[in-house]
Formats: sequence, C-alpha cells, structure tokens
Amino acid sequence: MKELDDEKYADLTFKHLRNMWAVDGLYYLGIEERFGTEAATEIDAFVWKIMGKIEARKLQKFLNLGTDLDSMIKGLKYSGWAMDLEDKEWEKTDDGIILRNVECRVQNTRKKDGLDVFPCKVVRWGFLRSFAKVFNENIEVLCNQCPPDELEPGKWCEWKFIISEDD
Repeated sequence: MKELDDEKYADLTFKHLRNMWAVDGLYYLGIEERFGTEAATEIDAFVWKIMGKIEARKLQKFLNLGTDLDSMIKGLKYSGWAMDLEDKEWEKTDDGIILRNVECRVQNTRKKDGLDVFPCKVVRWGFLRSFAKVFNENIEVLCNQCPPDELEPGKWCEWKFIISEDD
C-alpha cells in the first residue's frame, strides 16, 4: 500500500467500512423481505451482540486500552459502528458520557426508499452493551431514545454510558 498517501489510505479504509455497512443492510433487507421485520431484527440483534464483543476485544488490545469508561469510549469511537456515524455528538456529563446520532445514514436511506423506520434499538443496545462489558462489567448503557421510540426532533438516537456502583 506504499503507493497510497495517508489521506488516500484513510479514504480507502472508510470506503471498505461503508461497504461492510452496505452488506449488513443488504442482508437485513433480504431477510426482512422474505421473513419480515421482526425476524430480520432478531437476527440482526444476535449478530451485532456478538460483533460488539469481538470488536471491543480487538480494539482494546490494538489500542492498548484500559478498563475505565474513557478507555471504552475511546474504543467505541474507533468501532465500525461509531467511527463513520455522520453528525455524531459526544457530551461529557457529571456522571457519564452521552453519544447522539443526529443523522443516521441507515434510517435516512430507508426513508428515501419508502421503507419504514428500522426499529434498531434492540440491535444497537445489544452491540453497545456487549462492547462495554468487554472493557468493564460495571459500565451501563442507557438508551435515552432510539427507534422504535418516539423521537425528539434533531436526533435519531442517544445513548448514555455510566459506571454503576458495585453492590
């Protein structure tokens, strides 16, 4: 890859990441068309829950990250799910960190294609919980909103990450 400069290499990496998302979406649409939204969402949730663990382990090792909340968030920022989210916002609060997905390529594409909103809450929650637990069993993932929830204008989903106290 020496013929590519850093900028071209980064562009190529994002193209591959978007291709992965295209494959994921095409599989989902194929299952949805044949078996319905509920079956497609169940299968998607199963796959992404496992993927959360796999990706977290690899990123934690590759980036030499610790087990605290900030390390988990750093890993998440480099995950295939969060790295290429357009218009995402991160906010540090007194008790944790919030991630907002203001725009969503998946949802906007479905709307453009005349499809219903994808009820992605169970899928994303499974991924994020399993990702977080690799770093620290005490990291909790709270969902402030995500489809099929009623959505506040200006954001598709919002997740909060906190450290729960040991009992």
